[in-house]
Amino acid sequence: MQHAQGPIDRTGRGSNQSGMRAYNERLVLSLIRRSGPTSKAEIARLTGLSAQTVSVIMRALEADGLLKKGARVRGRVGQPSVPISLNAEGAFFLGLKVGRRSVALILTDFEGQVTRRSSDVYAHPTPAAVMEFARLALQDTLGSLAAEQRARVAGLGVALPFGMWEWEVTGGDLSDWQGFDIETALAEVVDLPIFICNDTSAACGAELVFGAQDKPRDFLYFYIGYFVGGGLVLDSKLYTGKSGNAGALGSMPLAGNAQRQLVDVASLATLEAALRDAGEARRAPWSDPAAWDFSADILDPWLDSTAKALAQATRAAVCLIDFDTVLIDGSFPENIRAEIIARARHHLAALPLPGVTLPDLREGTVGSDARALGAASLPLSDRFLVDRDAFLKG
Repeated sequence: MQHAQGPIDRTGRGSNQSGMRAYNERLVLSLIRRSGPTSKAEIARLTGLSAQTVSVIMRALEADGLLKKGARVRGRVGQPSVPISLNAEGAFFLGLKVGRRSVALILTDFEGQVTRRSSDVYAHPTPAAVMEFARLALQDTLGSLAAEQRARVAGLGVALPFGMWEWEVTGGDLSDWQGFDIETALAEVVDLPIFICNDTSAACGAELVFGAQDKPRDFLYFYIGYFVGGGLVLDSKLYTGKSGNAGALGSMPLAGNAQRQLVDVASLATLEAALRDAGEARRAPWSDPAAWDFSADILDPWLDSTAKALAQATRAAVCLIDFDTVLIDGSFPENIRAEIIARARHHLAALPLPGVTLPDLREGTVGSDARALGAASLPLSDRFLVDRDAFLKG
């Protein structure tokens, strides 16, 4: 399953000269998204565009409602500068996250802030249940917008596990997903460009678009949800491979047992099973700190085995691709994330690899919303962004 291709520009502009203008507009929007409020002079310096070209672009983007001017900033020398920032109301994006235990729809504004959220939980996902939720949530979300806001919704991104029917969920049959075309089904519900992405690759994309600004150009990304997966970023671009499934880290075999994979250890499903075996019930979503109020005799072994498995997977991956950073995130509170990373660092350092420089392990910065935000980032990226390389050389 590949990304659906929605229209890049709905303004009716043609190709050639106007196509270059569209690229330069994306360049300016990408720079402001990365750097925050920026003056025209600084944009010209960073992009290499002439001051006149930047002025034309800024006027057009401001007229389109995508940018807004801030208050003048008076410096010691020269004319006062006017910072230009994104207009939060300039565009909106829908993100649908289909998980193995829950489904969520979010609406984000042009700055990436979640302005509306709907969610539901189930014992296991079925196409019928997901589509019924999507139909009602989309109707409710779009109905909450004014007509002008609805016209600025750029698309719907969908993040879901690829090959979902291949995974076992306790008490659930996922075989109905085989052959089900969610893109076609959603197109009958909403008249918007639709984009599809593997859920953990989408989470990685959220880190790339909305995460901290000091991200390295290359990094491996782990996301721990009900199952574990990940993503791979090379040269500041999310690499998804020909099938869209690159970075399928949950399938990575672990040392010592040819039948055991990362997903069998470093997943919330494993913790859920341990709680069930101990007769304890989870009382809140895993992202809620209240869900983690249970015996340390259950939590501590899960934390340590998860961290050890992540360290094993990291060592295997770094032998193939020489990246210097691994980001770890998931559907859990910040203190749990910090503890997993601290333990994974310990296990990684305990087994050095001669001839290989082990990467630094860092916390992801998006958190439990990463998959839904990653879905929403798909139409955003398609219509308004360029690769970070375009202005790193400026």
